[in-house]
Amino acid sequence: MSNKDFEEGLARRTQLLGEAYVTKAMHQAPAFNREIQEYITGAVWGRVWSSGEMSLRERTLVTVSLVCALGRTTEMKVHLRNALRNGITPDELKALFFHVAGYCGAPAAQECFRAYHEVVAAMAAEAEADGGAS
Repeated sequence: MSNKDFEEGLARRTQLLGEAYVTKAMHQAPAFNREIQEYITGAVWGRVWSSGEMSLRERTLVTVSLVCALGRTTEMKVHLRNALRNGITPDELKALFFHVAGYCGAPAAQECFRAYHEVVAAMAAEAEADGGAS
């Protein structure tokens, strides 16, 4: 992986997931995990998310679909938050979850709905805390 891929990946990851998330993932991860975080940043965020063939919106929908289909709840929550922060609507996500139900089964879709509600609740609590601190 090139330094250019890593730098582009770090910028894209920060743009979409936020500085606090990236700082925690990159700098507060146990030493054992740091190398995989560097790999993810360069290979996934630097190459996959930074190439020009699809828009960020399209990449977001594809990524949410994939982590939902695979049942990767932790990553699902990360990318659902990203989707909501970056203009994907709740109705679009609901339609995506029904698509998951059709192709991956109801249990996979139910996990999507559960994760969505957890993310929305967490975002609302964060917004309330930020509003209360002002």
